[in-house]
Order: sequence, then structure tokens, then C-alpha cells
Amino acid sequence: MGRLRVGVIGLGVGEKHAEAVATNVDCELVTLCDHDAEKLAQVALRFPGVRAVEKDVEILDDPAIDLICIASYDDVHFTQTMRALDHGKHVFVEKPFVVHEHEARAVRTQLETHKNLRLSSNLILRRSPRFLDLRRRIEGGELGRLYHLEADYNYGRLDKITKGWRGQLDFYSAVHGGGVHVADLLMWLAHDRIVEVSAVGNAMATEGSGFRNFDNVVAVLRFAGGAVGKLGVNFGCIFPHFHPVSLYGTNATFINGRECAWLYTARDPQIPPVQLETEYPGVHKGDLIASFVNSILGRGPADVSEDDVFASLSVCCAIERSAHAGVPVKVEYV
Repeated sequence: MGRLRVGVIGLGVGEKHAEAVATNVDCELVTLCDHDAEKLAQVALRFPGVRAVEKDVEILDDPAIDLICIASYDDVHFTQTMRALDHGKHVFVEKPFVVHEHEARAVRTQLETHKNLRLSSNLILRRSPRFLDLRRRIEGGELGRLYHLEADYNYGRLDKITKGWRGQLDFYSAVHGGGVHVADLLMWLAHDRIVEVSAVGNAMATEGSGFRNFDNVVAVLRFAGGAVGKLGVNFGCIFPHFHPVSLYGTNATFINGRECAWLYTARDPQIPPVQLETEYPGVHKGDLIASFVNSILGRGPADVSEDDVFASLSVCCAIERSAHAGVPVKVEYV
């Protein structure tokens, strides 16, 4: 197979996808798409010679395109992904790759029908140098057996759901849009799946804004291997965007901070923790595309597999159901 011909739909974060594609020797960026003509023209200036279109079907139906990066609004991810697969395209789609479980099942069926096609999603925390280093330490036994895991998605950008496109959708889930990152991160770090959740939520930060779902959700987690944990999603926090992560093992405890992380190896308060200054977040939002391209070309697995994409969304759907029903929910993996 020669170079992959790539189109990008949605030029918010999709602009970062385009940057990653344009610098990949195995790809040719051929088409950009955005329904906002001004945004499209602005981004197109950065990529001379690349076709610019306002209608997504001009990419989705183009027989010359091999791979489509979908970075449009959440509520159209499903229809665009299905159409892309139906037209023989590999798909790299922003998270959440769909917003409902029945949509995920339909995409799974579509992939089973088109076994030569690949799908991945932008669960980018896996590429953070700090979390890559942490995973190596876990795999090396430095933390011992993990028994308690916590991660929060502190968004700190309330106007994104009170004034931006997210708040205008009939259904927008902070869990699907933000919590999916830390759900995936915890399972990736633990090499284990979450099997049951019990969640509560509120919308005090967005009260009176018209936003129609929880802006703050906390879920208690149970892992298949016996560990327990906590996942939080806080869109309204008065705090910069950040991912607090705490992992407790039988040999050590890891705590993520904004400037550095700490590894505690003793209970004695007189023994200071090891300070870890590995870069965080330290990622470009197109960093996962290279491994996805390699997987298409048969050079090894993608950093985020299809099963990973479906697993993280399955957990988020369970959390959403639990928060609204007020009861524990077992995760039903798609």
C-alpha cells in the first residue's frame, strides 16, 4: 500500500489532526472540511494545495480518500463514521466516537462487515509522557498490586457548555465528552476493565444556563481484578484544566500534580516522596494518528485499538445511566 490519502472533517481540534497528517510521510492530506466557511478558509491557508469543502459528503463519498479524521460536533460522529465505513474508509474519530450505546453497536456491526477497515479515537492521555512513565513503572512492579485508582477530568471551561456548541445539543454528556479520557486512562494503566459503577451527579455550576445534563459527576468503580476506584468529571470547577490521578498499590502510591508527580514508597512522613518531573500533559492532539496509520499499513497495533474505543464508551454509558437512575450499574461492553 502506498501513501494514505486523508481528509479531515471539522477544523477545531481537527486542525491538529491535519497538522499530524501533513507531517506524516505515509500520508497525503488531500481535503479539509468545515461548515464554517470563515474557519475553513483560515485553516486552508496553512495547507496550500489541499482541497477545501464545506459539505462533509464531499469527503465521505470520495473514492480517492483512504482515511478520514472526524472532528466534528459529537452528535454527527455516528452518521459520519457509518457513512465513511460504508464507503470503505478507515476512521480516526474524536471522542466520544458516538453518544449512544445503540450507535456503538451499529458501528461494531459495520466494522464486522468491513473487516479490512480500522477505527480508532483520540484518547490522547495515553501519549502523555508522565502517564507512559507511570505505566512502565506499574508493569515493572514498582507500585505492587494496584488496589485503589482515582482519576478526575477537571475541565475548568464552563463556557464551553453554557455558551458553546455543546450546550446547544439536545444531548451532551460531560461523562462521554470528558470522562471518557480518564475511564480509558485508568483501564489502560491497570490492565483491567471496570465491571460495575455507581454514580451521582448534579448541575449546580450550570444552573439557569439552559444546559440539560449533569455538569459534575462522581462514580465509584469496581474492576474485574478486585481493585476499586473513583472517577470524577467536573466541567464547572474554578480550576485550570487538569487530570488529577492517584494510584494506590501495595508497594507505592502515585499522585499526579500540575507541576510534577510524586511517588510515595513509605508510610513514614519523614521519608519524602520521589518527585517525578516527567512532562505533562506533553502531547500534541494529533499524536495518536501515527500509530493508527501504522496499524492500517500492517506495522503493528494502534495505540488505541477498536476494542479500547468501545470499552471506554461502554463504561461512560454505564456511568451516565447510574447517575440518572441512582442505582449501581454493571458495565455492558459493546
